[in-house]
Amino acid sequence: MKVVIDDRSGFCFGVVSAIEKAEKALAKGEQIYCLGDIVHNHQEVKRLEKMGMHTIDHEKYFSLKNCKVLLRAHGEPPKTYEYAKANSIELLDGTCPVVLKLQQRVRKGFSDIQAKNGQLVLLGKKGHAEIAGLNGQTGNQAIIIENEDDLHKIDPERPTLVFSQTTKSLEDFHKLTAQIKQQANAETAIKDTICRQVAHRVPRMKEFAAQHDVIIFVSGQKSSNGKALFKVCQSINPNSHFVSDKTELRPEWHTGYQSVGITGATSTPRWLMQEIADTLSLD
Repeated sequence: MKVVIDDRSGFCFGVVSAIEKAEKALAKGEQIYCLGDIVHNHQEVKRLEKMGMHTIDHEKYFSLKNCKVLLRAHGEPPKTYEYAKANSIELLDGTCPVVLKLQQRVRKGFSDIQAKNGQLVLLGKKGHAEIAGLNGQTGNQAIIIENEDDLHKIDPERPTLVFSQTTKSLEDFHKLTAQIKQQANAETAIKDTICRQVAHRVPRMKEFAAQHDVIIFVSGQKSSNGKALFKVCQSINPNSHFVSDKTELRPEWHTGYQSVGITGATSTPRWLMQEIADTLSLD
């Protein structure tokens, strides 16, 4: 049986950068906290915690003083930076450059649309760390649209400015923005702010899924990107299976097949996919 790892899957550059910052600090023996899971993959979080990193939530963060805190790739709202400055917290800012630029655009866009008595819309997952950081640029006054059921929140009579979470699927983006334009009776500006490094994974995923008899998709359960990309795999190859680690593999999934492809989300570490491949090769 041939086992192949998709060489274009795994961490995006924003996640790679954040993890490198953590590893560099930990290698020096420094005590660092990470605000939220550094990546939506439990196995990778556990690996870094074994090296000495402490994962904390926002409640814990707002009680800290005189320490070092890593900000993950998803980005943070302004209040996180303000608290750090006031309490002698050194921030290791791992915010993805694409997200950082989008935060700046949202902040300026909100100011501009407010001057027109308009509204700013963010397309993305409610409660997602990136959306929380983007909404913070508006003083938490943005309208969050996750799916069609939320479209009623937009006032069609007011000027509207739309941005998107960087990891939203292009298909969902185009579907929602078409409906927003259709119901609008006022000036509406749509900004496509989806990260192409993430978006371009979809055509590659379709191609890879079609090349193999079986697909093992490796991702953390918390990863929105993982869930979306797995659906892409399933749409092309129904013989696709979602696992978080090697313990979830089932022999009947690949027994009797000639080719197994292993791929994953932008939050899936390469070492974890390799571990899956090694386990399958031993069967």
